[in-house]
Amino acid sequence: MTRDWYAWHGDYDEADSALSRRLAEVRLRVREALDAAPPGPLRAISLCAGQGRDLIPELAAHPRRDDVTARLVERDPRNAAVARSAARAAGLSAVEVVTGDAARTDAYADLVPADLVLVCGVFGNISESDVRATVRHCAALCATGGTVLWTRHRREPDLVPAIRGWFMEEGFASGTVSSPADGVGVGAHRFLGVPRPLPSGVTMFAFVD
Repeated sequence: MTRDWYAWHGDYDEADSALSRRLAEVRLRVREALDAAPPGPLRAISLCAGQGRDLIPELAAHPRRDDVTARLVERDPRNAAVARSAARAAGLSAVEVVTGDAARTDAYADLVPADLVLVCGVFGNISESDVRATVRHCAALCATGGTVLWTRHRREPDLVPAIRGWFMEEGFASGTVSSPADGVGVGAHRFLGVPRPLPSGVTMFAFVD
């Protein structure tokens, strides 16, 4: 990949950027998922977690913060360091930030099925076939009653309707897809099925330039 994913995060600091509005929507959906989660311990995972801006601030401010064990997986060590520092500053001792390949199933093997699965910033950077495969893997990553959050741009060809249908085919509720900014889609789906076993040693997707 040639994109500088550390510099890319700068757009989050622009108050009216599409990224900042997408972030606000994802945070809202994280908050709603935590509000609706059953009592007891919870698990959360974030694929391609970046600097953890979607999950860490919401966990830090939520009444369920101490119930959540989370793992954020991010390839760029600079972004992972920012996320790790944010979790530490918030006192989230059960939030682990792993520098590694978020596409590998082995990164989540001991923490799934999870009650909250974030696949944000992924579907817009991988092939259509990899999007379909990743949705299929979400039925192994997500616990029954858990929530998957995802994002995807809405430029042509708009894959969002197909993605929503693929989630339904894998046992997820139809859920919601919002558009907090032009050309942006944020999806949220509750898993109604029984989680499949997560295969080991599988690469779910690969970023494309």
